[in-house]
Amino acid sequence: MKTVYLSLGSNIGDRAANLARGIEALAARGVRVTRQSSLYETEPVELREQAWFLNCVVEAETDLMPIQLMHALLAIERELGRLRRVVKGPRLIDMDILLFGTSVVRMAELEIPHPRMVERRFVLVPFVEIAPAVRHPILRKTIAELLAKTPDRSEVRRWSRA
Repeated sequence: MKTVYLSLGSNIGDRAANLARGIEALAARGVRVTRQSSLYETEPVELREQAWFLNCVVEAETDLMPIQLMHALLAIERELGRLRRVVKGPRLIDMDILLFGTSVVRMAELEIPHPRMVERRFVLVPFVEIAPAVRHPILRKTIAELLAKTPDRSEVRRWSRA
């Protein structure tokens, strides 16, 4: 059983419900969520002309191999209705593998640790909430240290349903 960390985001429709459905769908795919961060409202960082996102990070356990986990996440995204029309554009649900235990994976279709996680406050802020002392397997810094050093200054604020 490996401990994995996943990032989830949504900026279309009922964002909180989309994230909840994505998290619920993990169990049926052999991924047992053990911890979940709060939801955070985050400004878009790459394609800025779109709605703000809700993001969270979950810790989970799985017996899946990394590529199997990636395929499971893609299947969940499809089942929930994600369409990939605009690169970095609006999305109903986005699920990414951040860390897979201490594994380092370099394949054409999959890189673990996620290659851009250290540049993204929308990942690091919720990640720090649930696992500040976890170490990046290549950089050897904790998630809290990575957040303190990230050059990203985008806005990330804890979200509460109004």
